[in-house]
Order: sequence, then structure tokens, then C-alpha cells
Amino acid sequence: MIYILAALVPPLGLLLNGQPFSAIFNLVLIVFCVILGLVFHVLLLVPSAHALIAVHMKREQRMHREVVEAIRRRGPPPGYPR
Repeated sequence: MIYILAALVPPLGLLLNGQPFSAIFNLVLIVFCVILGLVFHVLLLVPSAHALIAVHMKREQRMHREVVEAIRRRGPPPGYPR
């Protein structure tokens, strides 16, 4: 759901994902891309692409942190070479 929100309303999707500085940067990016997008239409997709990539990277970072914490608490999985 957060990916759909990040694609359609990028700053709001970033804010709800816990990335306020990326949301501010995305607002600035939207302004520049709307101005330059009148000539280069592909630039209108840049803010949405930035939001999608930022959301994906944050989710991957959270998942990695959870795996590392689980290994620290319970030890390595069975059969894992030490």
C-alpha cells in the first residue's frame, strides 16, 4: 500500500514511511520537475521514482536490521558455517 501512495503522492508516502527529509527533498524535486517537465516530459516521473526507491531502500534496511537482531538474540541458524 505504501508503494501505491509513494507513486501517486510522493511526499505523503515518504512522510508515512518515516522519512521527513526525503519528503522535503521530494517537494523541492517536484517544483523543479514541474517547471522543467513542460519541456522534458519524462522529468514528471522523477519525484515518483525517487519516492519508490527511497521507500524500498528503507524497507530493505528495516528487514536487514530485524534479521541481524534475530541472529544476535538466537544465534546463527542450524548448519550455518562459523
